[in-house]
Amino acid sequence: MATRGMNPDMLRQLQQMQAQISKAQQELEESTVEASAGGGAVTVVVSGHPKIESIRIAAEAVDPDDVEMLQDLIAAALNEALEKVRTMQLQRLGGLAGGLNIPGLT
Repeated sequence: MATRGMNPDMLRQLQQMQAQISKAQQELEESTVEASAGGGAVTVVVSGHPKIESIRIAAEAVDPDDVEMLQDLIAAALNEALEKVRTMQLQRLGGLAGGLNIPGLT
């Protein structure tokens, strides 16, 4: 990033924002969310990275005659967990750029 001729206050704001973003990203990577479907028949844990950390399937959810239901439960639990991760990301990262006063962008 070229800093020559840049307003010192703006440079300081950019450096602070970069530090805040790095901290928020680290917190996200260390955080997890849990979601379930089918009344707890399928439970998934996803990190804020996002990465699937674990999937638990209750024995009663495994019906060889209805594999499609189990697939639907897994998909529903994963989709709920990913939505929770997106919400967490927005909460932690969304407001960081709001305090930056860049002429022409605000």
